[in-house]
Amino acid sequence: MEQYDLLVIGGGINGAGIARDAAGRGLRVLLCEKDDLAAHTSSASTKLIHGGLRYLEYYAFGLVRKALQEREVLLDAAPHIMWPLRFVMPHDAGQRPAWLIRCGLFLYDHLARRRRLAGSQRIRLDRHPAGRPLQARYPQGFVYSDGWVNDARLVVLNAIDATERGATILTRTACIAARRQGNGWQATLQGAGGQQTTVSARAVVNAAGPWVQQLLGGVIQAPARHAIRLVKGSHIIVKRLFDHPDAYLFQNPDQRIIFAIPYEQNFTLIGTTDVEYHGDAAQVAIDSDEVAYLCQMSNRYFTQQISPADVVATYSGVRPLLDDDAANASGVTRDYALALDTDGAPLLSVFGGKITTYRKLAEQVVDQLAPLLGNTRPTWTAGAHLPGGQLPGGDFDAFVATLQADKPWLPAALALRLARAYGSRVHTVLGNATTLAGLGAEIQPGLYEAELRYLVEKEWATCADDILWRRSKLRLHLPAGADAAVEAWLARNNGQPRY
Repeated sequence: MEQYDLLVIGGGINGAGIARDAAGRGLRVLLCEKDDLAAHTSSASTKLIHGGLRYLEYYAFGLVRKALQEREVLLDAAPHIMWPLRFVMPHDAGQRPAWLIRCGLFLYDHLARRRRLAGSQRIRLDRHPAGRPLQARYPQGFVYSDGWVNDARLVVLNAIDATERGATILTRTACIAARRQGNGWQATLQGAGGQQTTVSARAVVNAAGPWVQQLLGGVIQAPARHAIRLVKGSHIIVKRLFDHPDAYLFQNPDQRIIFAIPYEQNFTLIGTTDVEYHGDAAQVAIDSDEVAYLCQMSNRYFTQQISPADVVATYSGVRPLLDDDAANASGVTRDYALALDTDGAPLLSVFGGKITTYRKLAEQVVDQLAPLLGNTRPTWTAGAHLPGGQLPGGDFDAFVATLQADKPWLPAALALRLARAYGSRVHTVLGNATTLAGLGAEIQPGLYEAELRYLVEKEWATCADDILWRRSKLRLHLPAGADAAVEAWLARNNGQPRY
């Protein structure tokens, strides 16, 4: 029976972050995930590294400050998948008063130290490039800074780093039973093919996200000290509605907000909704009312009108929010609670959280568990790069220019895409290739065998959905039949290709 210090259940952003932090402190870590990494909530976000400007209305100053502090840490850690983004807020007399917005932005600018991000300001939209796509009834607005993140790749990079620091990551592997035995835990894991393995661990972390309570009530059979509230957030993707690099925050008559964000060069991402959810968290999907709502809110601001027929893709996720008895879904806290159960071998359950604060959450989890396991190593992740994030000077544009100069045979669009996905590890993906032919067969336009091999061998990819949606967004760019072509290649290579 394999023995570990820590068993982490759940391969979303919190679980991957905890596994990384713990492995970096020398603990022997096993993470199991019943599906793919970031298969659910952690790949269905609005993809922002942000403090949560609207949470100031709920007086959540501590949460906002914590998130704003983490925003700077994360932007430094992986500049290839995270970068600063300016947000434009059109304003008219029917919205929150301008003085209130100015006060909120002042707080947002000053609750935490800013090194990389520009401060907020009031702008004339009739004189600003961001005003051109908007209807003329919005002559003025505000602009402020936050960050963008490729959410699913953030999870994968944490898992890669955990592995390289000694952790074991098992995807498509569910924990079907876990019981305290002596001074530790004995857990039964079941793979996709039904095969079962028994492992032991000195402590368990329940980071199952939407399933955290279900896991406690069934698999672990331990009491839940907190409750979660499932809230569905849905997004639509349409053809590009504007051609500048800024995003928009729209304030709606129902007091909710939505974002419109430049996405994948050719698209605009619009979301999110906040809808109470009571179904299967693994089967969440957008409904027609949500599509209509997001189109309506977009049409309230943009000159170019859209309808459900213009939607080229959608995605939805269930956010497992810490239940604080808020009256509506939008008001539920985005903070988290950590429940440590030491009635026997340690068990720590994670309730709630958000992508921006995942690193701090992971650090706090390991801070609580490590001393119980006789580990006193210091915290380390605040100043550490994620895999691929070691770019000279943190300058992504300069890195891409150097890559293109070093490999002139690599088409510019492909060089940019690969650099964004893999950062400094793009050289591992490309290997010793000196021509496009050296990357192997082109399975789909711009997708070569070398990249597929890397994704299977290094990033736990096993199917087309992993590759074309979570590890990349190539499905938006490739012709019909791309999934079948990738599945056929995987089948030919038994899912275990070699360089």
